[in-house]
Amino acid sequence: MNGLLHRILDIAPVWVYLVVTLLVFAEDAVFIGFVIPGETAAVIGGVAASQGHVELWLMIVLVVAAAIVGDSVGYEVGKHLGTRVLQLSLLERHRGRLDRAQGYLARRGGWAVFLGRFTAFFRAVMPALAGTSRMPYRRFLVFNASGGIIWGTTFVVLGFVAGQSYEAVAKTVGRDIAIGVAVIVVLALVVWKVREGRRERKIENEYEAAHHAE
Repeated sequence: MNGLLHRILDIAPVWVYLVVTLLVFAEDAVFIGFVIPGETAAVIGGVAASQGHVELWLMIVLVVAAAIVGDSVGYEVGKHLGTRVLQLSLLERHRGRLDRAQGYLARRGGWAVFLGRFTAFFRAVMPALAGTSRMPYRRFLVFNASGGIIWGTTFVVLGFVAGQSYEAVAKTVGRDIAIGVAVIVVLALVVWKVREGRRERKIENEYEAAHHAE
């Protein structure tokens, strides 16, 4: 955490704003949420704000706007190129999750767009799937904007609180203990992500087994 804070403070504020905004936008705009860390970028933006390096309110506005606009671009991609995009070989290994996302969208409609914002894979694909399904854009925008506002505000503020909490712990008990606490938190997040990945792979394997059985 200490190294992260110093690296952030070495970057000009305008670049922090720009990079965070672009990462959040790109996560949803073109089906590449598998590799673009939009959630992480939002948290880092909050950490930068906790150090007074950027303005918290402006970072929240930019992240929320990038999330909403990125989703809208993803919707248009799905609306105009959806069938071709879904057939890309790049997505073949995610076929089980894509089918699950399409089924979830068919059952929940706009609420799938809203709730999908809070799950990594769904966040990447749900806007394009909504476009492919020809969901009316106004309906999509209402749920998309609602999810984007809550998601963007939550993760930027989470980073802000984490950054301030780290500094408070460091001043009270010393940097070494603060770093130790930060490491434990990071390890817990890594374990959670690994387990999530295993669950997703299990679903994909079950889909492939059923598909081959046919």
